[in-house]
Amino acid sequence: MSAAPPFNAKVHIVDDDEAIRDALSWLLQSRDVQAQTWESAEGFLAAWTPDLAGCLLLDIRMEGMTGLELFDRLRERGCRSPVIFLTGHGDVPIAVSALKKGARDFVEKPFNDNDLVDRVIEALAFDAEQRAREAGHASVTARLATLTQRERQVMDLVVAGKLNKVIADDLGISMRTVEVHRAHVFEKMGVKTAVELARLLATV
Repeated sequence: MSAAPPFNAKVHIVDDDEAIRDALSWLLQSRDVQAQTWESAEGFLAAWTPDLAGCLLLDIRMEGMTGLELFDRLRERGCRSPVIFLTGHGDVPIAVSALKKGARDFVEKPFNDNDLVDRVIEALAFDAEQRAREAGHASVTARLATLTQRERQVMDLVVAGKLNKVIADDLGISMRTVEVHRAHVFEKMGVKTAVELARLLATV
């Protein structure tokens, strides 16, 4: 059995069959996984926003917009939430094609309850990790934006491993000025050493 789902993670079940929606919702909640159901792909697409965290459980065949069409529309809008397709036996080649487009997984009906929930929990954990990385990236980018042009120059040379004296010679400034700029860079970037700075920049 997989670990517990990430806090506040939610599965969005999109299926036009009410009985299946209810059964899946009950199954997930029995493992402490929050779920929200949608009776149509159109309804979910209209409500989707980039900050909608979690994963999607989509039926491939639905009246109106299909699960595959919804997947394509969401990708066009920049949605990167992991998607698991529910498929009938005849839909497996279609589901495999969806995997090549970036879907995370597909589960063939009839499915094993615990196996399905395990896969969903793994997808939720993946989404949480992905969002944490993106948030960290955005934070570093925002900190970089606070640096002056000269501070950026000093930072690049510090990360390249150059000593203050060499940096001063390269930029035509005094060592004292280099030390001041270096201190400002470390403060703004939230690091204490050149090694920490290099590791931080490697995440961008």
